[in-house]
Parts: sequence; structure tokens; C-alpha cells
Amino acid sequence: MKQQVIKNERLKEQYYSFEHETGLKILLYPMKGYRSCYALFGTNLGSIDTTFKTDGDQDYTIVPEGVAHFLEHKLFESEDGDAFSLFAKTGASANAFTSFEKTCYLFSATNQIEESLASLLKFVQEPYFTQQTVEKEQGIIGQEIRMYQDDPEWRVFFNLLGALYQKNPVRIDIAGTEESIARIDAELLYKCYHTFYNLNNMVLAVAGNFDVEAALKVIENGLKPSQKVQVYHQVPEEPKEICTSKVEQNLSVSTPLFQIGFKEQVLEGLEQLKTQIATEIILDVLAGEASSFYRRLYDTGLINQTFGYEVFTGRGYFANIFSGESKDPEVVFTQLKQEIQTLKQQGITQAEFTRCKKCLYGHMVRRFNNVEGVALNLVSSYFAGVDIYDSVGIIEQLTLQEVNEVLKNSLKEEFAAISIVNPVKE
Repeated sequence: MKQQVIKNERLKEQYYSFEHETGLKILLYPMKGYRSCYALFGTNLGSIDTTFKTDGDQDYTIVPEGVAHFLEHKLFESEDGDAFSLFAKTGASANAFTSFEKTCYLFSATNQIEESLASLLKFVQEPYFTQQTVEKEQGIIGQEIRMYQDDPEWRVFFNLLGALYQKNPVRIDIAGTEESIARIDAELLYKCYHTFYNLNNMVLAVAGNFDVEAALKVIENGLKPSQKVQVYHQVPEEPKEICTSKVEQNLSVSTPLFQIGFKEQVLEGLEQLKTQIATEIILDVLAGEASSFYRRLYDTGLINQTFGYEVFTGRGYFANIFSGESKDPEVVFTQLKQEIQTLKQQGITQAEFTRCKKCLYGHMVRRFNNVEGVALNLVSSYFAGVDIYDSVGIIEQLTLQEVNEVLKNSLKEEFAAISIVNPVKE
């Protein structure tokens, strides 16, 4: 098993990277002085992966939306019961999640780490699907989908994605639709499982208080043989233009919710990460709590403390999103666009750049003080094709000129959309 020690001299941090003979990537990040341990077993399968093939397939397979999330639910079941009973014996807290790009199974524990790690490896590698249990799950997930249809924060977000993206599956609910999950059967689940849950397509990350040698022994004993398979993801070619500039819906809210999005050019790897970091500085200068724009809107009652922003980026998508509550979201949208134009004309000053860069750097460094955050960052970075320390190096070297260049080429009005959830009319 190939071993590599990855170090960052500035942070005085390091972790271990292993290439296992099964194809599994193993990332172990021991953290002295911490009580808990957090482990993630992830596969490069998310809700956007509806079209794929392996190097052994001639044609691409198209599956219904929601398969990745459905698989996540079903893997917790076995002939002997469910995986939660395994973790109950060790006192660990277990869970799982499906995002747009990945599916992860995890546990958090303060003792009996090796036993919990063995349980994690065991249940993820032992699928058990029958048509009867699949049909039962369709009812459970269908109920979950209906519940989210009435969730204002969920709807305002996915309505925005539907406005920004015409073809990319990111516009579809992670759980799929009731119609799409009705087309899922046991045979399809096994096909997706054997394609994406091949260890060559997975990563195991452990961070916190654990013994590296003991963990490696458990992993070595717990991994099953895996045939090398290359998975190819196919995402529909997304037009540069947005779908529509405005979407509205009425739900049970007291104050209108809004999300404003700007569709951006998609990049990859370190170039994507560098643009993301530059954009985070831009958004802080533009609409952070210390900005004149934020204070002006807050003082006039157009926004409240729920206002925020994020750089929403991943495989095949990149958008800048502003969200919150407002008595008049369209006025917020208009003033935001005006503020962007003003900032582009004037440019970010050296003082603003330095302040926001230091703030973002501090935030990045603090992430390494959180066991869960480190484990999640290990997995996300690996699937994105970058290293967990790359962001620290990029922000150290980032210049004001580079940030202003990103500003000039982003946040364009013609690629902007607003999603609003209004109160139900009497």
C-alpha cells in the first residue's frame, strides 16, 4: 500500500494518504488533543449523476433522478436488520447524506473507534435490495419529497436553480420526483451500486482522535477485493444563458423569502478553487456585514439578519447566491445589481482586499480546528481534484489585481435571476 505524508509547514499540520491495492483512497488525519473521531466513507455519486458508463460499457446508461439518494437510504438495510444497530453497540452516532456530487456514510465517536470503523466498512460493502423493500422505500421517499415541496427555504433554492440552469441536473431535487423514483427497481439499484460503489471510485477519510496503525489494520481487514473500473460522468451541455430571470411561488411564510443567483463560468480543479476564493472576497466586500450596501439595506428594513451569500460551485455548475427575507425582494435585487455595477466601476480597494483576505484566511485556518470539518474537507477536496491545504496556499498568494479581474468577469446582470416565495394570499 503506497503511503504519502502530506504536510503544511505554515499550519504545522499533516495527514497520511494511502493508495490501497483495491483502488480505495484512504486519508487519515490524526488530531492531537481532540476527544472525538469522525469518519466518512464516500463515493463519487451524487444527484447530478444520471448519465454514466464504465470503461467496459459501450453506451451510456441513463437513470431516473433520485437514484443516488435512494441508494443511500437502502444501504442501511440488510437481511439481518439495519446498520444503525451495529453502531448502537459501540455508542457511535451514524448518518449519511447525498449531495449533488457525492454520497457519504459516516459516524462520530469518542471510543470504540476501531469497532465503529469496521461497521462502517461492513454495511457500505454489503448491499441488499429486493423489489419488496424497494417498493416500500418508494413510499417513504415519496412522502419526503412531498414534505419538501411545502418547505419554503427548500423551494426558494430549487426554484432559483431551475431559473439559472436549463439542462444541468443540479436543477432537480436531490431526492428526485415521485415520478422518477417510481421507475427505480432492485436491478437498477444493483447496477448503480456496482458501478459507483467500486472502491476505485471511493474515498475513506478519518479525522480526530484515533490511532493510525490500528485504523489501517481495521481497514485492511475490512476491504473486499475490487476490480479496477473507470467511471465516466456525462453532464448535459449547459447553455450559457439562464432559463428565466424570475420565479415566484406562494407558501406559508410571514415575510417573503428570496434568493438571487448569478450564473458563472464553470472551471475545474485548482483554477475553480482559486476563482471561488477570489469570489468569496468579492462577495464579502460587496455584501458582507461590514459593507455599506448591507448597512444601507438593513437600516432601511429591506433585509434582516437572515441575509447572506454563498459561492455555490461543483462539478459542472458555478453560481453566486444571495438570500434572505425582505418585504420587497425585487427592490433588493435592483439595488444589488446597482451596487455590483458601482463596485465594478470603482474596483476593490487595497484596504478592502486586505481586510477581507485576512478574514477569509482566518476562517480557513479555523476549519482545521473542527474534526467534522476536516473529514468533510478531505473528501470534498479529493473528489474536486485538489488538496485540503490548497486553499490556504492560494489565498496567501492571491493578489488584488487577480480579484478585480474575477470581479470584472462575474456577477453579470444578464445571467442573474431571482426566486421569491411570497406569503399565501388571504
